[in-house]
Amino acid sequence: MILIENHLERLRTNEIKNLSEFVVRENFKHHTNNILPTGYENDVMEIYLEEMNYINNSEIFVTRDSSGNILGSIRVLKWDYVSTLPLQKIFDINPLSVIGDIQLNDIWHIGRFAINKEVSDVNLFKKLMVCAISPICQYKGNIAFAECDSKLLRVLRLLGIKANVIGESIDYLGSETIPVSMSYDGLIEFYNANKGLVSNEVLNQSPEKTELPESVVFSTLSYNYSLV
Repeated sequence: MILIENHLERLRTNEIKNLSEFVVRENFKHHTNNILPTGYENDVMEIYLEEMNYINNSEIFVTRDSSGNILGSIRVLKWDYVSTLPLQKIFDINPLSVIGDIQLNDIWHIGRFAINKEVSDVNLFKKLMVCAISPICQYKGNIAFAECDSKLLRVLRLLGIKANVIGESIDYLGSETIPVSMSYDGLIEFYNANKGLVSNEVLNQSPEKTELPESVVFSTLSYNYSLV
């Protein structure tokens, strides 16, 4: 088990490739006994391009060890109604068709949630989740979507997060993955109970952004488990 300093911060744009590698490796380490499949680098590049495409509307939070290595991550994205969400690409689900009977404010997507397999810290899990759901819990008409590992879904519900299954599961990045929605009403109780774990400084700080290189051109594309 790794003991961490619990250093929580927003990820710099120039570290998104490192994030992508971390997310893919941790998914396969947890679900396939540390065996990385041939061609896993393609998954890394796909995630990297996707996150770079989202960068203007998203925030990524990470926890690091004393050497600066990423130990945990999560990303929250405010949907612009133009970019293709993973929910659409992986499950062919239109978010607007499954929002239910609410007076809609904004649609959000939560993803890239991963924690180093050797870390066992429920508060780290809670802190990352607070960071991701903080903007969703600001307005009652907000709703979030995610692609959730089946084991993580059970953990979320045990912690009081009400996630609603909106489609059939598939195998993705080595695990059974389920599309879910989470409304303001389903998140606010967990948020209010745990928001004191994260400082306002972390939630409100401005991350360092870097310009996308001109050579990169692309089109819209237990708590160790992941939101992909």
